[in-house]
Amino acid sequence: MDLSTDIWGQLAVEASQVYLSDGTVRTPFADTTIEKLPDKVLLHIFSYLSHREICRLARICRRWRQIAYDTRLWKNVSLRPEVSGLHVGSLESLLALISVRFGPTLRYIELPIELITHTVLHELSAKCPNLTHMLLDFSTAMQLHDFSEMQAFPTKLRYMCICLSEVIFMEGFMRKIYNFINGLEVLHLIGTYEKCEEEEEEIYEVINVHKLKSATPNLRVINLYGINFIDDSHIDAFSSNCIQLECLAVNFCNKVTGSTLKTLIQRSKRLNCLLMNGTSLKSDYVMQVEWDKCALQELDITATDLSTECLIDLLTKIPNLKFLSAGQINGFNDSVLKQWMESGLTRSLISLDLDSSDNISDEALQKFLTRHGGQLVACCLSGMPHITDQLWMSILPVLGNAKIIVMGTAEKLGVNIHVDQLMDTIASNCGNLERLELRWDPDNLRFSDKSQKAIDLLRVKCLKLRCMVLSDGRYYETVKANFERADRVTVVRTTTCCRVSPYHLLRNYNELIFN
Repeated sequence: MDLSTDIWGQLAVEASQVYLSDGTVRTPFADTTIEKLPDKVLLHIFSYLSHREICRLARICRRWRQIAYDTRLWKNVSLRPEVSGLHVGSLESLLALISVRFGPTLRYIELPIELITHTVLHELSAKCPNLTHMLLDFSTAMQLHDFSEMQAFPTKLRYMCICLSEVIFMEGFMRKIYNFINGLEVLHLIGTYEKCEEEEEEIYEVINVHKLKSATPNLRVINLYGINFIDDSHIDAFSSNCIQLECLAVNFCNKVTGSTLKTLIQRSKRLNCLLMNGTSLKSDYVMQVEWDKCALQELDITATDLSTECLIDLLTKIPNLKFLSAGQINGFNDSVLKQWMESGLTRSLISLDLDSSDNISDEALQKFLTRHGGQLVACCLSGMPHITDQLWMSILPVLGNAKIIVMGTAEKLGVNIHVDQLMDTIASNCGNLERLELRWDPDNLRFSDKSQKAIDLLRVKCLKLRCMVLSDGRYYETVKANFERADRVTVVRTTTCCRVSPYHLLRNYNELIFN
């Protein structure tokens, strides 16, 4: 336990002790002000603030300025204004910051395109020997800086995230850093999927994956997100050189068809996580894979067009599947659930996401969850109009170990959802719940004047609840006000800006996060 924690404990104890002075009840710290706190305590307080707030506080007085510029507060730094609110006006200012404020304590840095120059990278290499995580944002670039004179680059990087541009070719920069990044264990290449428009545009391969894979033989986690030129040949390239590969994510790379999956599974004996949400998988290719010989435990095939036959072949072969996201697939029906259960390979399952699986009946789901609900840590059955509060009321008593639950649909329903009874049932049966989302339209939610009692029960019984997401409306305002009165102001959120996902349960979740 550090000194600052000891001091806070002492303050708490002494502040709880009162004494009488001239007939007035006073605490020993009645005259204490923040100026009298030790520097270590102030430093600890500052560590909870964003860098933007710390910079504001630096203008208060000389002492606070000195504390605000302590290098221990600047271990993880984002210099992208849209993310952190920090804007560095010139390269000279950044070079001074690297030398004076960041130094050896810097572990993580995010740089926007205007600050990615050979002088900045040289300085980081020379002054920040413990830098292990770096994000380079080229997404808004129309032209790269000149890297012909670059001779140095941080050599201890374990994590690197590169946000790609649609039109800027990266080879001029990449060939200068290949010799410095062979220690990388986690690589993110972020495409422009979220920025693309409806019209067909010419697609450029802006980074040479085949050269990159040769420079990064120690990769354990590879995330290729929303890149419009990534196809099966690139997956084959990484699998041929990265024998340590544990997690491969190609979400929203719509040119991936699965033609090299068989080779990937044969080569990558340690691969336990495969995420292929929004890809163009073909059933024939998927059925060629020897799934019964793989080490796979986590699989995401959401929004793919796999057939019923392929899904049965896949799920009845993977021996130790723990995590399955298979929503928005027309081929996923009662027959798939039935044969999967009969295979006995559902014994390891802890997370199930069947979002918008309209071809699964409520009877089949109830049978499956009655049998396996007790082992589930995450259960996401959203986007299905036929799954109402009636089914949830019957299966919630089985979901005693659930930490993540997602229910409801944004579509208008012909029936009403009695949310008070639902809250009572959740509170009574799901004491371990950490994340909850109700996606039902506010107009379909029915609650009484006594709903505060049900919300109180949920808040008191589910003490681990850190996130509750509701559609914006009267019920959201009621629940939010209730939690705020109990000083839990960050728990209740709206579906407009927040979604609950079972991805929190992925073994490599922390390494898959990117801004």
